[in-house]
Amino acid sequence: MDKHLHIVSLDVPWPADYGGAIEIFYTIKALHQAGIKIHLHCFTKGRLPQEELKKYCVEVYYYHRKKNLAGLSLTLPYIVNSRSSRELLANINKDNYPILLEGIHCTYWLKKGAMSKRTTVVRLHNVEYKYYNQLGKQQTNWFKRFYFLYESRMLKKYEQAIANTTPLIAMNNDDAGVYKQEFGATNVSYIPPFIAWSMAVGKEGKGCFCMYHGNLSISENEAAAAWLLNNVFNTLQIPFVIAGKDPSKKLLDLAHQYNHTCIVANPGDKEMQDIIAKAQVHVLPSFNNTGIKLKLLNALFTGRHCVINLQGVQGSGLETSCHIAEDAASFKKVISEIYEQPFTEQEKEKRQGLLQTKYNNEINAKKLIEILWPKM
Repeated sequence: MDKHLHIVSLDVPWPADYGGAIEIFYTIKALHQAGIKIHLHCFTKGRLPQEELKKYCVEVYYYHRKKNLAGLSLTLPYIVNSRSSRELLANINKDNYPILLEGIHCTYWLKKGAMSKRTTVVRLHNVEYKYYNQLGKQQTNWFKRFYFLYESRMLKKYEQAIANTTPLIAMNNDDAGVYKQEFGATNVSYIPPFIAWSMAVGKEGKGCFCMYHGNLSISENEAAAAWLLNNVFNTLQIPFVIAGKDPSKKLLDLAHQYNHTCIVANPGDKEMQDIIAKAQVHVLPSFNNTGIKLKLLNALFTGRHCVINLQGVQGSGLETSCHIAEDAASFKKVISEIYEQPFTEQEKEKRQGLLQTKYNNEINAKKLIEILWPKM
């Protein structure tokens, strides 16, 4: 008998051009390849319907997120209340298939009790209250700072309230630990993110520049890129390329202060992967320690050497495949040491081992299916 599944996505997951979209899209693809018939429900605030999704889904629905004041609530976080579609509930109630909610963002009807008689599983993309708290601390705009910190307080109460309403799946071991220890959750599993890569393909030998990549319109990524320009490559005279979506004028101006640094704005997927493949060192500091860094996985499996701080790699199981640095001085030291070191076949094989075990989409799809359809 066919297995049918509703997946509720916090955004339209194609194009898979940022972390959340990548994870959701490759979850869909892996479950489709495992024979699951997927009914996909996407919230959107501007991303358009995508024909690509029809290749993997029986049907695809789109729902507009509530904007600005319409999405605000005195009792619920904005990221949840703005995704409170009655049309979604009506479509899901046409049958009794299991439901996978991608992100705390999509749990409005779960919290309201409307899914209490259904097999429902929530995929945790982050410990959201911690993520929003860290975003708030990075803001220089007082209004944005207030919004993120207020949302963080709302999210902490909300995450506590839903921690024991349904099975949860974390992408990061540390996130699972927070839910168990801080929120008292008793049914939290760990399944690593689904990823685009099945082979480690980093080129042996040497590249000729260092690189940071990410969605530069996200404040934490802009802050990381700016930190590298101001504190590491300000004196380290090694070519440094920043690549990503929608860099601000402030970041563009900062990169243009130096002759050895530049920004590639809005590269296409093929161009981005070409830059990643040619880099010698991927420098990826992170200022938050929740979730999983898809940009790091991309660099590890398609690029050469990776330097990251502990915050960016905690709970991922990737520590042994990275070079660890914690402050500007240690980043400079590590980069200087490995910039002249060729990337080897042995290092590639070590990363391939991670893909075959921890980050194996086929194995992880089976684990997810076992949670969604538990054996009686």
